[in-house]
Amino acid sequence: MRRLRSTAVTVLAVVVLAGCSASTDTGSGASEAVGAAADASGPGAPQAVPGVPGAAQPDRQVVQTGSASVAVEDPAAGAQRVSGLVEAAGGRVEERTERAASQDEEDGAGATADLVVRVPADALSGVLADLEELGDVGSVSVSRSDVTATVVDLDARISALQSSATRLQGLMDGAATTEALLAAEKALSERQSQLEQLQSQRASLADQVELSTLRVQLRPFGVAPVGGPDGFLEGLGTGWRALVTTVGATLVVLGVVLPWMAVAALLTAGALALLRLVRRRTSVEAPAQG
Repeated sequence: MRRLRSTAVTVLAVVVLAGCSASTDTGSGASEAVGAAADASGPGAPQAVPGVPGAAQPDRQVVQTGSASVAVEDPAAGAQRVSGLVEAAGGRVEERTERAASQDEEDGAGATADLVVRVPADALSGVLADLEELGDVGSVSVSRSDVTATVVDLDARISALQSSATRLQGLMDGAATTEALLAAEKALSERQSQLEQLQSQRASLADQVELSTLRVQLRPFGVAPVGGPDGFLEGLGTGWRALVTTVGATLVVLGVVLPWMAVAALLTAGALALLRLVRRRTSVEAPAQG
Protein backbone atom coordinates (compact mmCIF):
# COMPACT_ATOMS: atom_id res chain seq x y z
CA MET A 1 0.00 0.00 0.00
CA ARG A 2 2.84 2.39 0.90
CA ARG A 3 4.57 1.48 -2.40
CA LEU A 4 1.37 2.31 -4.32
CA ARG A 5 1.01 5.66 -2.53
CA SER A 6 4.65 6.51 -3.27
CA THR A 7 4.15 5.74 -6.97
CA ALA A 8 0.96 7.80 -7.13
CA VAL A 9 2.61 10.79 -5.45
CA THR A 10 5.60 10.64 -7.82
CA VAL A 11 3.42 10.40 -10.94
CA LEU A 12 1.22 13.25 -9.68
CA ALA A 13 4.31 15.40 -9.14
CA VAL A 14 5.44 14.75 -12.71
CA VAL A 15 2.01 15.68 -14.14
CA VAL A 16 1.75 18.87 -12.09
CA LEU A 17 5.32 19.84 -13.05
CA ALA A 18 4.70 19.21 -16.74
CA GLY A 19 1.38 21.07 -16.78
CA CYS A 20 2.24 24.09 -14.67
CA SER A 21 5.93 24.78 -15.20
CA ALA A 22 5.24 26.70 -18.41
CA SER A 23 3.14 29.26 -16.52
CA THR A 24 5.11 29.42 -13.25
CA ASP A 25 8.55 29.51 -14.86
CA THR A 26 7.72 32.12 -17.50
CA GLY A 27 7.88 34.95 -15.01
CA SER A 28 11.32 33.99 -13.72
CA GLY A 29 12.52 33.35 -17.28
CA ALA A 30 11.40 36.83 -18.30
CA SER A 31 13.29 38.35 -15.36
CA GLU A 32 16.43 36.46 -16.35
CA ALA A 33 16.05 37.56 -19.97
CA VAL A 34 15.72 41.22 -18.94
CA GLY A 35 18.68 40.84 -16.57
CA ALA A 36 20.81 39.33 -19.31
CA ALA A 37 19.92 42.18 -21.63
CA ALA A 38 20.96 44.66 -18.94
CA ASP A 39 24.34 42.97 -18.50
CA ALA A 40 24.91 42.91 -22.27
CA SER A 41 24.11 46.60 -22.62
CA GLY A 42 27.37 47.55 -20.95
CA PRO A 43 28.05 50.28 -18.37
CA GLY A 44 25.94 53.36 -18.07
CA ALA A 45 22.56 54.35 -16.72
CA PRO A 46 19.96 51.69 -17.61
CA GLN A 47 16.74 52.70 -19.33
CA ALA A 48 13.55 51.69 -17.59
CA VAL A 49 11.26 49.10 -19.12
CA PRO A 50 7.60 50.23 -19.08
CA GLY A 51 5.74 48.42 -16.33
CA VAL A 52 8.92 47.05 -14.70
CA PRO A 53 10.40 49.67 -12.33
CA GLY A 54 14.18 49.56 -12.07
CA ALA A 55 14.58 47.07 -14.93
CA ALA A 56 16.93 47.77 -17.84
CA GLN A 57 15.70 48.28 -21.39
CA PRO A 58 16.62 45.28 -23.57
CA ASP A 59 18.41 45.88 -26.86
CA ARG A 60 15.88 46.54 -29.59
CA GLN A 61 15.46 43.69 -32.07
CA VAL A 62 14.39 45.03 -35.47
CA VAL A 63 13.74 43.16 -38.72
CA GLN A 64 14.49 45.28 -41.81
CA THR A 65 13.33 44.62 -45.36
CA GLY A 66 13.83 46.85 -48.36
CA SER A 67 13.56 47.20 -52.11
CA ALA A 68 15.19 49.39 -54.74
CA SER A 69 14.87 49.90 -58.48
CA VAL A 70 17.85 51.09 -60.51
CA ALA A 71 18.11 52.09 -64.18
CA VAL A 72 21.41 50.91 -65.68
CA GLU A 73 23.09 50.52 -69.05
CA ASP A 74 23.45 46.73 -68.78
CA PRO A 75 21.27 44.88 -66.22
CA ALA A 76 23.44 41.74 -66.33
CA ALA A 77 26.62 43.71 -65.62
CA GLY A 78 24.74 45.68 -62.97
CA ALA A 79 23.68 42.45 -61.27
CA GLN A 80 27.31 41.39 -61.10
CA ARG A 81 28.25 44.68 -59.48
CA VAL A 82 25.40 44.40 -56.97
CA SER A 83 26.66 40.94 -56.02
CA GLY A 84 30.11 42.41 -55.43
CA LEU A 85 28.73 45.22 -53.25
CA VAL A 86 26.72 42.77 -51.15
CA GLU A 87 29.62 40.36 -50.64
CA ALA A 88 31.94 43.24 -49.74
CA ALA A 89 29.44 44.29 -47.06
CA GLY A 90 29.47 40.79 -45.58
CA GLY A 91 26.19 39.66 -47.11
CA ARG A 92 25.13 37.10 -49.68
CA VAL A 93 22.94 36.75 -52.76
CA GLU A 94 19.98 34.43 -52.19
CA GLU A 95 18.25 34.80 -55.56
CA ARG A 96 19.37 36.15 -58.91
CA THR A 97 17.23 36.22 -62.04
CA GLU A 98 18.38 37.64 -65.38
CA ARG A 99 16.53 38.01 -68.66
CA ALA A 100 18.31 38.87 -71.89
CA ALA A 101 16.68 41.06 -74.51
CA SER A 102 15.18 39.27 -77.49
CA GLN A 103 16.16 40.00 -81.07
CA ASP A 104 12.93 41.93 -81.60
CA GLU A 105 13.70 44.32 -78.74
CA GLU A 106 15.86 47.26 -79.73
CA ASP A 107 18.75 48.56 -77.64
CA GLY A 108 18.31 45.78 -75.08
CA ALA A 109 15.10 47.33 -73.74
CA GLY A 110 13.78 43.94 -72.61
CA ALA A 111 16.83 42.95 -70.55
CA THR A 112 16.20 42.73 -66.80
CA ALA A 113 17.90 41.51 -63.65
CA ASP A 114 16.39 40.96 -60.21
CA LEU A 115 18.23 40.03 -57.05
CA VAL A 116 17.19 39.14 -53.51
CA VAL A 117 20.13 39.71 -51.19
CA ARG A 118 20.80 39.47 -47.45
CA VAL A 119 23.07 42.07 -45.92
CA PRO A 120 24.06 42.80 -42.29
CA ALA A 121 21.48 45.10 -40.74
CA ASP A 122 24.01 47.82 -39.96
CA ALA A 123 25.26 47.76 -43.58
CA LEU A 124 21.86 48.14 -45.28
CA SER A 125 22.04 51.94 -45.55
CA GLY A 126 25.54 51.77 -47.01
CA VAL A 127 24.52 49.22 -49.65
CA LEU A 128 21.52 51.34 -50.66
CA ALA A 129 23.81 54.37 -51.01
CA ASP A 130 26.28 52.37 -53.12
CA LEU A 131 23.51 51.52 -55.59
CA GLU A 132 23.67 55.12 -56.82
CA GLU A 133 27.05 54.29 -58.37
CA LEU A 134 25.38 51.76 -60.70
CA GLY A 135 22.90 54.13 -62.34
CA ASP A 136 19.78 56.13 -61.62
CA VAL A 137 18.00 54.95 -58.46
CA GLY A 138 14.30 55.27 -59.17
CA SER A 139 12.74 54.22 -55.87
CA VAL A 140 13.87 52.95 -52.50
CA SER A 141 11.71 51.61 -49.68
CA VAL A 142 12.71 50.22 -46.28
CA SER A 143 10.36 48.78 -43.67
CA ARG A 144 11.26 48.00 -40.07
CA SER A 145 9.44 45.66 -37.69
CA ASP A 146 10.29 45.69 -33.97
CA VAL A 147 10.27 42.11 -32.67
CA THR A 148 11.84 42.84 -29.28
CA ALA A 149 8.80 41.66 -27.31
CA THR A 150 8.68 38.40 -29.26
CA VAL A 151 12.40 37.77 -28.72
CA VAL A 152 12.16 38.45 -24.97
CA ASP A 153 9.14 36.14 -24.69
CA LEU A 154 10.89 33.36 -26.60
CA ASP A 155 14.04 33.70 -24.49
CA ALA A 156 11.98 33.53 -21.29
CA ARG A 157 10.02 30.48 -22.41
CA ILE A 158 13.18 28.71 -23.59
CA SER A 159 14.75 29.33 -20.18
CA ALA A 160 11.60 28.05 -18.44
CA LEU A 161 11.53 24.87 -20.53
CA GLN A 162 15.22 24.23 -19.89
CA SER A 163 14.63 24.52 -16.13
CA SER A 164 11.59 22.25 -16.39
CA ALA A 165 13.58 19.65 -18.34
CA THR A 166 16.31 19.72 -15.70
CA ARG A 167 13.81 19.08 -12.91
CA LEU A 168 12.16 16.28 -14.87
CA GLN A 169 15.56 14.70 -15.40
CA GLY A 170 16.01 14.81 -11.63
CA LEU A 171 12.66 13.04 -11.15
CA MET A 172 13.75 10.36 -13.61
CA ASP A 173 17.01 9.82 -11.75
CA GLY A 174 15.15 9.43 -8.46
CA ALA A 175 12.15 7.44 -9.73
CA ALA A 176 11.42 4.50 -7.44
CA THR A 177 9.06 2.64 -9.79
CA THR A 178 8.73 1.91 -13.49
CA GLU A 179 5.46 3.85 -13.65
CA ALA A 180 7.08 6.98 -12.23
CA LEU A 181 10.04 6.63 -14.60
CA LEU A 182 7.79 6.29 -17.67
CA ALA A 183 5.68 9.27 -16.64
CA ALA A 184 8.79 11.43 -16.19
CA GLU A 185 10.22 10.27 -19.54
CA LYS A 186 6.99 11.17 -21.35
CA ALA A 187 6.86 14.62 -19.77
CA LEU A 188 10.55 15.20 -20.53
CA SER A 189 10.07 14.19 -24.17
CA GLU A 190 7.23 16.70 -24.53
CA ARG A 191 9.32 19.45 -22.95
CA GLN A 192 12.29 18.73 -25.23
CA SER A 193 10.04 18.83 -28.32
CA GLN A 194 8.62 22.20 -27.27
CA LEU A 195 12.12 23.46 -26.51
CA GLU A 196 13.41 22.50 -29.98
CA GLN A 197 10.50 24.30 -31.65
CA LEU A 198 11.09 27.48 -29.66
CA GLN A 199 14.82 27.38 -30.30
CA SER A 200 14.13 27.04 -34.04
CA GLN A 201 11.80 30.06 -33.95
CA ARG A 202 14.40 32.03 -31.98
CA ALA A 203 17.14 31.17 -34.48
CA SER A 204 14.92 32.23 -37.39
CA LEU A 205 14.20 35.59 -35.74
CA ALA A 206 17.87 36.10 -34.95
CA ASP A 207 18.75 35.50 -38.62
CA GLN A 208 16.12 38.01 -39.78
CA VAL A 209 17.39 40.62 -37.31
CA GLU A 210 21.05 40.08 -38.15
CA LEU A 211 20.63 40.03 -41.94
CA SER A 212 18.25 42.42 -43.68
CA THR A 213 16.50 41.30 -46.87
CA LEU A 214 16.80 43.60 -49.90
CA ARG A 215 15.28 43.16 -53.35
CA VAL A 216 16.99 45.01 -56.21
CA GLN A 217 15.39 45.50 -59.63
CA LEU A 218 17.69 46.46 -62.50
CA ARG A 219 16.15 47.84 -65.70
CA PRO A 220 17.59 49.56 -68.78
CA PHE A 221 17.28 53.32 -68.98
CA GLY A 222 13.79 54.35 -70.07
CA VAL A 223 12.08 51.17 -68.82
CA ALA A 224 9.82 51.53 -65.78
CA PRO A 225 10.33 49.04 -62.94
CA VAL A 226 7.71 46.35 -62.52
CA GLY A 227 5.79 46.32 -59.26
CA GLY A 228 5.15 42.58 -59.17
CA PRO A 229 7.22 39.45 -59.83
CA ASP A 230 8.42 38.65 -63.37
CA GLY A 231 7.45 35.25 -64.69
CA PHE A 232 6.27 32.03 -63.08
CA LEU A 233 9.49 31.17 -61.24
CA GLU A 234 9.85 34.58 -59.62
CA GLY A 235 6.17 34.56 -58.70
CA LEU A 236 6.63 31.12 -57.20
CA GLY A 237 9.60 32.37 -55.18
CA THR A 238 7.64 35.39 -53.94
CA GLY A 239 4.74 33.18 -52.91
CA TRP A 240 7.06 30.75 -51.14
CA ARG A 241 8.70 33.54 -49.11
CA ALA A 242 5.27 34.87 -48.13
CA LEU A 243 4.19 31.35 -47.09
CA VAL A 244 7.32 30.86 -44.97
CA THR A 245 6.77 34.21 -43.24
CA THR A 246 3.10 33.39 -42.54
CA VAL A 247 3.90 29.92 -41.21
CA GLY A 248 6.64 31.34 -38.99
CA ALA A 249 4.25 33.89 -37.48
CA THR A 250 1.60 31.19 -36.99
CA LEU A 251 4.10 28.95 -35.16
CA VAL A 252 5.02 31.80 -32.83
CA VAL A 253 1.35 32.35 -31.95
CA LEU A 254 0.80 28.61 -31.54
CA GLY A 255 3.83 28.37 -29.28
CA VAL A 256 2.41 31.09 -27.03
CA VAL A 257 -1.03 29.43 -26.81
CA LEU A 258 0.08 25.79 -26.52
CA PRO A 259 1.08 25.80 -22.81
CA TRP A 260 -2.29 27.27 -21.84
CA MET A 261 -4.06 24.62 -23.91
CA ALA A 262 -2.09 21.91 -22.10
CA VAL A 263 -3.07 23.28 -18.68
CA ALA A 264 -6.72 23.57 -19.78
CA ALA A 265 -6.65 19.97 -21.05
CA LEU A 266 -5.30 18.71 -17.70
CA LEU A 267 -7.94 20.63 -15.75
CA THR A 268 -10.70 19.37 -18.06
CA ALA A 269 -9.52 15.78 -17.75
CA GLY A 270 -9.47 16.08 -13.96
CA ALA A 271 -12.96 17.57 -13.88
CA LEU A 272 -14.36 14.81 -16.11
CA ALA A 273 -12.73 12.12 -13.98
CA LEU A 274 -14.24 13.65 -10.82
CA LEU A 275 -17.65 13.89 -12.47
CA ARG A 276 -17.56 10.22 -13.50
CA LEU A 277 -16.56 9.24 -9.95
CA VAL A 278 -19.48 11.20 -8.46
CA ARG A 279 -21.94 9.67 -10.91
CA ARG A 280 -20.64 6.16 -10.19
CA ARG A 281 -21.07 6.63 -6.44
CA THR A 282 -24.54 8.09 -6.93
CA SER A 283 -25.62 5.13 -9.08
CA VAL A 284 -24.29 2.67 -6.48
CA GLU A 285 -25.93 4.40 -3.49
CA ALA A 286 -29.33 4.80 -5.17
CA PRO A 287 -30.28 1.05 -5.22
CA ALA A 288 -28.99 0.65 -1.66
CA GLN A 289 -31.30 3.40 -0.39
CA GLY A 290 -34.22 1.93 -2.35
